[in-house]
Amino acid sequence: MKFLTVSGPPSSGKTSIILKVIDAFKERGMNVGVVKFDCLATDDDTLYEKKGVHVKKGLSGALCPDHYFVSNVEACFEWGKNLELDILISESAGLCNRCSPHIKDIMAICVIDNLSGVNTPKKVGPMLKSADVVVITKGDIVSQAEREVFASRVKNVNPKAMIINVNGVTGQGAFELSGFLFDSDEHETLKGKKLRFSMPSALCSYCLGETRIGEQYQMGNVRKMNS
Repeated sequence: MKFLTVSGPPSSGKTSIILKVIDAFKERGMNVGVVKFDCLATDDDTLYEKKGVHVKKGLSGALCPDHYFVSNVEACFEWGKNLELDILISESAGLCNRCSPHIKDIMAICVIDNLSGVNTPKKVGPMLKSADVVVITKGDIVSQAEREVFASRVKNVNPKAMIINVNGVTGQGAFELSGFLFDSDEHETLKGKKLRFSMPSALCSYCLGETRIGEQYQMGNVRKMNS
């Protein structure tokens, strides 16, 4: 089964892009499924159901959504194989800029939008820097010069990635993207595979439910600023 990981900041257009790509995959006769990871709530699973694709939803609640993803992705992969899917797409929650949602040897897509600002690419960590494909959205809202500058900034932080501009409303660019993803490798299992970069690390009293402020309440992995 082919497997894709799609990540990106909140409201960058991940779901819209995936929906357009699914249309292109269906034209190729592919049986597609989606796993939607989110934090507190999402209705995106209903949008996928309307497309007639198999969908599974997972909410991380109080847990880091990226840690929740890596703890459940193997079971989700087996779910897709049991359904005999041709391709399974994992859509992350809108992640923080330090998250690491990509797996070695698995096609990795990062969705980022032109409206986030030209300095945003250098502020984004592994989910952009380790992606195979960077999809830039909302290009119809900014000028040609802004699009070129933004794409250049993306290229500076990830020179190896393929950059594709896709319109999540009209679907322009989605067929080109689907063609590139269609050529990705198939995989038998995720067991034993590794993340492309380590997860954000923290194990402190606040991770375990502490809410009080003060040094006497802070234990574990705590980093202090110089002051």
